[in-house]
Amino acid sequence: MELLDGKKTSSEIKEEIAKKVIQLKEQGKKTPHLAAVIVGNDGASRTYVNAKVKTCEKVGFNSTLFELPDSISEADLLAKVDELNNDDDIDGFIVQLPLPDHIDEHKVTLAVSPSKDVDGFHPENIGRMMLGLPCFLPATPAGIVELLDRYNIETSGKDCVVVGRSNIVGTPMSVLMSRNAKVGNCTVTLTHSRTKNLAEVTKRADILIVALGKPEFITADMVKDGAVVVDVGIHRIADDSKKSGFKLLGDVKFDEVAPKCSYITPVPGGVGPMTIASLMLNTLKAIDMK
Repeated sequence: MELLDGKKTSSEIKEEIAKKVIQLKEQGKKTPHLAAVIVGNDGASRTYVNAKVKTCEKVGFNSTLFELPDSISEADLLAKVDELNNDDDIDGFIVQLPLPDHIDEHKVTLAVSPSKDVDGFHPENIGRMMLGLPCFLPATPAGIVELLDRYNIETSGKDCVVVGRSNIVGTPMSVLMSRNAKVGNCTVTLTHSRTKNLAEVTKRADILIVALGKPEFITADMVKDGAVVVDVGIHRIADDSKKSGFKLLGDVKFDEVAPKCSYITPVPGGVGPMTIASLMLNTLKAIDMK
């Protein structure tokens, strides 16, 4: 069993990006500028956004953080999105999800200009992904593809099972793993809450990608010997024995599943860092696409 070390791989990607930023500056070109909008005080969202801002600093990007109260109206948030769409200095921006209940997330996603949608959530980018056209890929699926690529995981002709069908991870992941590309050419099964005999389906997977949102849902009896397992889940579970007061778990029961795997992502330190690295790659791409 070998760990798919997202922390190490993302550090390598950040070093590569930092060198490209230095080259851009030496050529007198624009420094990439990523902005983030966060609404309210959700702890997990704040942690993610702070990590993104910190990464911008590390790779040499300019970054701007807009912190808005959870009482903000939908109209005012959409006005902020429009302002960022029209700010030529900002190359890409994200609106951190989830948003308060009184704001329609779909409406906000649609309002983001596709040319600045570095999260890869806009329907235009999703549609271009489906057709294999240049676009911003959704950050988490793109990060997983990059991780598999850098570990030289053979995917062609393999059975890939994706657990979870969200528009952010599961569904785009199934598309990317089936496309005709170096990381792709899999026979993909997309499973979800209505899938019958799920354990039988997951157990035939050569590559198992789990984005279900349920802690330690995947157990050893659901995994094929020698499988590659990618765990997208991350959950804070109360644990008084930890200094932080909590422990982090994935969607996979790591301790019992890992011994059966050829490769597996840890939680934390697997998919999470790769998502942020992909966001940086998309922001760099935004400069090239202008």
